Amino acid sequence: MTKKYITVFVAISAIIALTFSTRAMIANDNVTSTNEDKTPVMTVDISNTTRVLLVTTLGEIELALYNETPQHRDNFIKLVNDGIYDGVLFHRVINNFMIQTGDPDSKTATIDALLGSGGPGYDLPAEIVYPKLFHKRGALAAAREGDETNPERKSSGSQFYIVTGRRYSEYQLNVMIERLADQAKAMRFQTLAREHIAEIESLQAQNDTTALMTLQNELIMQTEDWYAKNPVQFTQQQIDAYSTVGGTPHLDGSYTVFGEVVRGMDVVDKIQNVATGKNDRPVDDVKIISAKILNEK
Repeated sequence: MTKKYITVFVAISAIIALTFSTRAMIANDNVTSTNEDKTPVMTVDISNTTRVLLVTTLGEIELALYNETPQHRDNFIKLVNDGIYDGVLFHRVINNFMIQTGDPDSKTATIDALLGSGGPGYDLPAEIVYPKLFHKRGALAAAREGDETNPERKSSGSQFYIVTGRRYSEYQLNVMIERLADQAKAMRFQTLAREHIAEIESLQAQNDTTALMTLQNELIMQTEDWYAKNPVQFTQQQIDAYSTVGGTPHLDGSYTVFGEVVRGMDVVDKIQNVATGKNDRPVDDVKIISAKILNEK
């Protein structure tokens, strides 16, 4: 772990200077899976939730919007009622991961258009209710820009994705926890280093390696103390869901999950299995024909 910290520490000036894409996005999934069960699992009480019907070119998908995330719920209801989702494409589809839509610019997009940056002109504050709400198969979540340009993890005002994911063995989940722990520590260390960037650059200019090492060790200790209070771990609900029906556990705690599919996962699977081309866009357009509220609560 010390070597990882040193790498980040030495490169922190370069990290600060980097620019990143502004596309609303989520991370890619590259973990090997076992065969997945096709049936979503209910882990949240959805008996008194607003339902939304998405009529797509490949069939109907019914969603339940969680009451635990009221800002995302109310915003989604407003966008549906305003017709924002009528005619939008599923512009990013990755098999065994997720299907993404909600970019208003996709309604009139040419075949070579780069999609993923459009929205209603605002973002939403994160409502990450973790670990209660997590990225199980069928979860509805908000897309967003990456942490580098969006440290507050604000959600795109309109873009969302539905998780398909994959099923994980106990061994794979343990490996993932270790990887997520390393990522969490690295991100925390980067944040602390950024707070000391002026001091770091000054010491680098003076070639004061002794002082740099002392500061590095102090930040490592602060990072480890922080992690001891904020460890990465999965609840039994998560373990049960990810080992039986699957999902995308590596996204947990980083994106706002605000609903789930209650009917039409077979349609979601049809969409995730279509042929895709550049930037994971379906070769043949798949779109939401219409969206409507079924029973607002």
